[in-house]
Amino acid sequence: MKIKTTLAVSVLALAAGSALFAKQLAPSISGDYLEVRSCDIYTGYCVANSEMGLSGKEGMLVWSVREGSWNGTSLNGLSVIAVVSAPGTLGDLHYQPQHGKAVLIVDAKANAKQKQALTDFARSMAGGLIHEVMTVKTSTLEVAIKTCTKEGCATVKAGNLVDISTRCIGGKDHLCGNEETYYPPLTRVTDAMPAYTEMAAYNGDGLNLTWELTARRSAYLASFSR
Repeated sequence: MKIKTTLAVSVLALAAGSALFAKQLAPSISGDYLEVRSCDIYTGYCVANSEMGLSGKEGMLVWSVREGSWNGTSLNGLSVIAVVSAPGTLGDLHYQPQHGKAVLIVDAKANAKQKQALTDFARSMAGGLIHEVMTVKTSTLEVAIKTCTKEGCATVKAGNLVDISTRCIGGKDHLCGNEETYYPPLTRVTDAMPAYTEMAAYNGDGLNLTWELTARRSAYLASFSR
């Protein structure tokens, strides 16, 4: 009888431990991610080498939260954009770490606590790429990511500050036939796929520059969880 009782207790303890472990592994926040840069990320070596150190120093990172919380604050359905500028080409950060400056644009639907959580979340996800936040802006955000069958289509608007439109890469978008995803995504994501940037524009202040890019193979669409 004593052996059966001990075995039952052990089984219950194991089950409780497994449930706790599963809970710890479950992401606390998840959603969709879009990234565009001022250089091609889907390209060949010859093009990438010609741009290295000369272009690709700017980018925009968009996190659209489906569900979850950050620092105990629910961020369901909210979004945040980081407009970044670095001293060098935004490439493989494992080999060329950048300490960039950023303007953060947080969702106008967020309350004060959620805006702070969105800011902290973006800084944590981007790491040293957001080394210095120049300013935090609030705007109405219209974010639609993975809106077509092949999941390469997206549109993002933040008032008059940001305008992004992407589509899937097609056969006519190949230039030399040796293209690959030359640069990895700038932050930790899953299921990343390259996309064609039809438009990427930033018209705000805070970084002492604005830009408008068209017709580049310079975007990633992906998912995130943390």
